[in-house]
Amino acid sequence: MISLTLCMIVKNEEAVLERILNPVSEIVDEILIADTGSSDRTKEITGQYTSQVFDFPWCDDFSAARNFLVEKVRTDYWMWLDADDVMDEKNLEKLKLLKASLDKKVDVVMMEYAACFDSTGKVTFSYYRERILKTSENFRWSGKVHEAITPTGNIFYSDIKIQHRKCTQRDPDRNLRIYQKMLAEEEKLEPRHQLYYGRELFYHQKYQETADVLEAFLEEPGTWIENRIDACMILGQCYNKLKKNDAALEAFLYSLTLDIPRAEICCEIGKIFLERKWYRQAAYWYGQALTAPSEKKKGGFFMAECHGFVPYMQLCVCYDRMGCHEQAFFFHKKASKEKPDDPGVKYNTNYFREKYGLE
Repeated sequence: MISLTLCMIVKNEEAVLERILNPVSEIVDEILIADTGSSDRTKEITGQYTSQVFDFPWCDDFSAARNFLVEKVRTDYWMWLDADDVMDEKNLEKLKLLKASLDKKVDVVMMEYAACFDSTGKVTFSYYRERILKTSENFRWSGKVHEAITPTGNIFYSDIKIQHRKCTQRDPDRNLRIYQKMLAEEEKLEPRHQLYYGRELFYHQKYQETADVLEAFLEEPGTWIENRIDACMILGQCYNKLKKNDAALEAFLYSLTLDIPRAEICCEIGKIFLERKWYRQAAYWYGQALTAPSEKKKGGFFMAECHGFVPYMQLCVCYDRMGCHEQAFFFHKKASKEKPDDPGVKYNTNYFREKYGLE
C-alpha cells in the first residue's frame, strides 16, 4: 500500500470544508493545509483534521501556495483537492482501493473532474486532471492562476470522479486581475496562459480583446493540440458575439485541421448553419456530433450534452423545418429519454401531439 498526503490551499471555506475533509481524512495518511488569509472558522475546522495547518500570505500566485505544501510532503505520493470538491461514497471507496493497490511504478494518477451539472445533477462539463503524484518525481505546479502540472512518466487513468461543487460566488474578477497585473509588470504569458487569459477576457465580454489574444495564441508554434482546439472553440464563439459569423465558422473549421472533429465544435458549426436556415447543412453537422468519439483521456474539455442531448434537440428542429416530421419526432424521442423534464422537450412533446398526433 502506498502512503498518501492530501494537500489543500484554503481561504474562508467554513461552509464546505468538512464535506470533503471528513471522508477523505479516513483514507489519506497525512493532511497539509495552507491557509491564505481566512477570517471565518476555516482554521478551526482544519485543526480538527490535522495539526499541519500553515499560514501562507496571499501573493496572487496559486502555484506558490500549492508548491509551499508539496515541498513538505514526506509520503510516497500526494494528492490535491479544492475545499469545494466533493467525493461520493462510490468514489471514496474507489480511492481507498486505489491507495491499497496502486503500482508504485505509476508516477501520475489522472482523475475526471466534473465541473458543471444540470438541474438533475447530471454532469455536463468535465475533464481529466493530474490528481495523485509521486513525491520522488518532484512534480511542481506552474502558473500564478489556472495552475497545473504537466503529467509525465508512467501515467495511470483512474475511473475515480471528483465533483467541483461551488456553494458561494467567488470573486469573478480575480483571475483576470492577476493576468492583467502580470502584463502590467511586463511578465510574458507563456502560451497556455495566453489561452486562459483569452478565456477570462471572453467571460468578461471583452470580445475584440479576446479575439486578438487567441489569434496570437494560435500563431504560437508547438502548443498542445487540445489547447489549440479549445482556442478555436472560444474564438469562434467570440466572433459570433461580434456578429462576424464567417470568421466564427472559419475558427471552428480550423480546428478540424488539428484533429478529428470534436462534438462540441460540430454543434457550434451546426448552430451557425441553423441560424442561416441552412437546415440540411446544420443537420449534417449535428449528426457528426453524435458520431464523434469522447476523446476524454486526451485531456480536453468534455461537454456531455454535445454528444447527445444538444444534437438530438437540434436535429429535431432541422428535420421538422425540412418537412421531415417523422424523422424530427424520432430525434425528439431521443432527446426526451435523456432529459424528460427539460422545458424544450416538454414543448416539443405538446407540439408533436397537437400538430401531428404523434405520441
